[in-house]
Amino acid sequence: MTKPVSDPADDIEKRRRFLRQQAIQAREALDEAQRARLTARLSAHLGGVIDELAPRTLGFCWPFRAEPDLRDWVRHWLAGDALRVAALPVVVAAGAAMHFRRWTPGAGMVFDRHGIPHPATPEEVAPEVVIVPLNAFDAAGYRLGYGGGYFDRTLAGMDVIAIGAGFELGRVPSVLPQPHDRPMDWIVTEAGAVRAGAVPIGTARASR
Repeated sequence: MTKPVSDPADDIEKRRRFLRQQAIQAREALDEAQRARLTARLSAHLGGVIDELAPRTLGFCWPFRAEPDLRDWVRHWLAGDALRVAALPVVVAAGAAMHFRRWTPGAGMVFDRHGIPHPATPEEVAPEVVIVPLNAFDAAGYRLGYGGGYFDRTLAGMDVIAIGAGFELGRVPSVLPQPHDRPMDWIVTEAGAVRAGAVPIGTARASR
């Protein structure tokens, strides 16, 4: 049985770690059927945003620690237009920005230094839109990843639209963002899609 985390009183970094752990534990506590239902609803809202943004190149993440599994959604998106390109991030070194490699269904995969699969073929891609996984997140678009800062460093050097995708159970009033944190442009959950800092739009399609 997972031991519940306790909320620290003061230290900001401890509070951020608490929020991260709380969100991950709640997500990992979902059973497969619950996770599949929430992911299907999230995917429907995500589709509306992507239809409006209409990117040709899309970055996404291999599911990790019970995150929404968007692989089937990406396969469907790719099948809609032969010119579309999907890519997965690759951790090349600690403290460095990630690279994106082209991914196709059935592509050969290898593992990065954290044990997460990425394409073996080193065809690099510059995504127009990147779907970023959320642990804890807030309405302003700030998120907590896993503490390595990889996405903050990566997105800081890219001209890209960042869509945070995760389950509502990770929503908090504030993640206590720090100066290095890069907010998402969009937040998408099973409850709907919203421009960061805006009013939720539910199933309506909004433009950038």
